Order: sequence, then structure tokens, then C-alpha cells
Amino acid sequence: MTATAVLTARALLLDMDGTLVNSDASVERVWRRWAERHGLDGNEVMKVVHGRQGYASMALLLPGRPMEQNHADNARMLAEETADTEGVVEIPGAREFLASLKGLPHALVTSADVALSTARMAAAGLEQPDVRVTAESVGASKPDPEGFLKGAAELGIAPADCVVFEDSGAGIAAGRAAGMRVVGIGPRAGFHRPDIVVRDLTQVRVEPGTDGTIRLHITQ
Repeated sequence: MTATAVLTARALLLDMDGTLVNSDASVERVWRRWAERHGLDGNEVMKVVHGRQGYASMALLLPGRPMEQNHADNARMLAEETADTEGVVEIPGAREFLASLKGLPHALVTSADVALSTARMAAAGLEQPDVRVTAESVGASKPDPEGFLKGAAELGIAPADCVVFEDSGAGIAAGRAAGMRVVGIGPRAGFHRPDIVVRDLTQVRVEPGTDGTIRLHITQ
């Protein structure tokens, strides 16, 4: 049995990694090397890093280390990740989903910087939304809601009228803190209780409303 839920919004705010792009292979390679350099358990590190900016993950994993060192380390990590796009592919349904949003209010809200988001979207063969909130655009990493609130403001839409698409615990918490509904994408999302969980974007159909709304038909 399948059921279809319908959400109505005025704008959609889209995470990138794990939501539009499957970059897990690259993330694992880079962060496990980092874990080894610092004598940390790679499996434990991978439980922390999804959804956050690198410096924020480092602050949790190496408490007490000066933040300027985390920022410097993060810059090196971003360069490594940008150069490593092997195995980066679209999440099933992402290309069609983005095409269906043409002309509708939506934005990319990612913890990646401009270079990394550009490289990964290109590697996955996806076109970037016109409005993008990247690491350079915010002062605080997810789970802080700043990125989603900024995306809503740039689109001119009230937070309560936005729906967030996210895969990680940090991202789902950020969407909730912004006062937005959250559609969780993939297996990680289900552990963090978003409003609705789907396997991938093939389960989401976008219907433009005549009153400027966006109707999301979500098959579960």
C-alpha cells in the first residue's frame, strides 16, 4: 500500500549533500583521512560530520582546540573535497525535481562553500538554483537556522511558508529551528524525525498552484 501526503508551501529550501547529491564516497574518504591524522575513530567521526560546516564538526570532535585552527584545517579540507568528485552522483530524481522548480521560489542552502557546491553539482550533472546560500554567506553552521532564514529572506518568503529538504540531523534541526517544515531525504533523515521522510526525490512531485503556492505530492 502507498499513500500520498500533500504539503503546501510558497518556497522550497534545498540542502545539497545527501539531498540533491550523493557525495558520501568523497566525504568518507576525506574525513576518514582526517580522523586518522588526529587519532580519532573514523566511524565516530562520520556520525558527526554530515550537514555541518567542517570547522563546526572539528569543534565537536576536538573540544578545546583553538577555533582559528579549526578554520584553517577546514579550508584545507574544503580544497580536498572540491578536488575529490569521484563517485559523486545525483540523488535519484534530483534532476527532474529541480527541473520542476523552474520559475518557482527555491534556493540551495548548503554547508559547502561556492567552490565545493559548484564542483559537486557539476559532477552530479545538476543545474544550480539561482539563489544559493553557501558557507561564505553565513556566520553559523547548521544546526543554527541562519542559512535557512537567510534563504527565506532572499526569496522574500516567510519562514512558516517554506519547506526544507534535508538529510542530516544538523540540517533537520536547523530547519525546525527556523520554524519550517522539513522533508527528510534518505536513511539518515529518519533518525531525526522530520515531518515526512522519503527514500529519494522520485517520491516527490511538484505542482504549481494558481495562487502562487507550491503543492508537494509525496508518495510514501
